[in-house]
Order: sequence, then structure tokens, then C-alpha cells
Amino acid sequence: MTVTEIKELNAKKVLVTIDGHLVLPLYKGELRKYGLREDAEIDAASWSELWDIVLVKRSRLRAMNLLQKKNYTQTELERKLQENHYPQELIDQALAYVMQFHYVDDRRYAEDYIRFHSTNRSRQRIRRDLLAKGISVDLFDSVWESFLSDQEDWDEKTQIFRLLEKRHFDPATADEKARAKIFGFLYRKGYSADAIRECMSVTYESTL
Repeated sequence: MTVTEIKELNAKKVLVTIDGHLVLPLYKGELRKYGLREDAEIDAASWSELWDIVLVKRSRLRAMNLLQKKNYTQTELERKLQENHYPQELIDQALAYVMQFHYVDDRRYAEDYIRFHSTNRSRQRIRRDLLAKGISVDLFDSVWESFLSDQEDWDEKTQIFRLLEKRHFDPATADEKARAKIFGFLYRKGYSADAIRECMSVTYESTL
């Protein structure tokens, strides 16, 4: 194996390219420790320690540190590790490591997200958000069906009326500017234009 390029990443780290394709994020001190320089061969012992001990451990710790700050879906965590320039093989190993302890659980993530946002976002908006986070369509449908079975009274129009109430919207007194503002607010939350218009035309006190 040969070091084909060393590129500075920041004041402390560099990107080391091996054999023209494998890119490793390393600290500058590790260049000296393992004798890494452009066009130099890497001996087997140094490579084994660098990959199997240093980078495997570091990528796992990075994943754990990220999860200490917030919850991630598998896809989101993978993206964060890719941003840190870890090779895909190390990322896959790190993901497998945290998933075996259920530190990453897409079903649990989707359940929590739906439960938290179901009072102020539409199904369409929640679905769009979760799919962007890497939740599959099948998983979303399954979790949403379970949510509805537990929340039989959930209804999007009821959510719209409650949001109108919180915003102190009164169709009898609202001018065009106020109507446009509240319409945009609700539309950004994913509610359909027809449902919004219907709810905005009814005094909310009569519906709750």
C-alpha cells in the first residue's frame, strides 16, 4: 500500500489517500508516528494498527459522541460520518456497532417523531420530514398505522382548528393580510389548501 496524496484538512487533521482511492482522516501527529509521506509504502504492521485499532475505534467513538447530543436515524448518522471523511467500510462497521445496542433505531425514531409532531404538523409534512431523514416508506406507513390505532380521535382538521385557536384566528374579523399569513403558516406545515380554507371559514369555537 502506498500513500499517494496528503491533503491538509484543517490545523490538526489531514486527508491521506492510499493507492489513489482510499481516503483516511488522520491527525498530523499520526503522519509522523506511522511514517506516512507521499509516495511512501506503508508497512503491514503500521497499516494493521492504523486501520484495525485507531480508525475503527475512532469512527465508533465519533458515532457515539454524535448520538449523545441528539437522536439520529441510520441514514442521518451515516451522512454525519461521511462528512467526517471516514471510508464507507468504517462507517458500516460503526453503524453496525451502535445499532446492535439499539442506540440507533429507526422505528423508535419514527414513533417518537410522529408522537411529538402530530399535534401541529400534517401527516404529509411528517411523512416528508421522515423520508428526508432516511425513514423508508414502508416503515413510515407501519408506524403511522400503529399511531392511528392508538390515537383513534386524531384528525387533521382538528389539528388545524387547534392551531387556529392558538393563533387567535377569527374568520369574522381577520383581514386579508391576516388570512394570508395564517394560510402560509398552515400550508408550510403540510396541510392541504382545501382543508385550510375549509377550516378558516368556520369559527373554531364551534368545532372544539
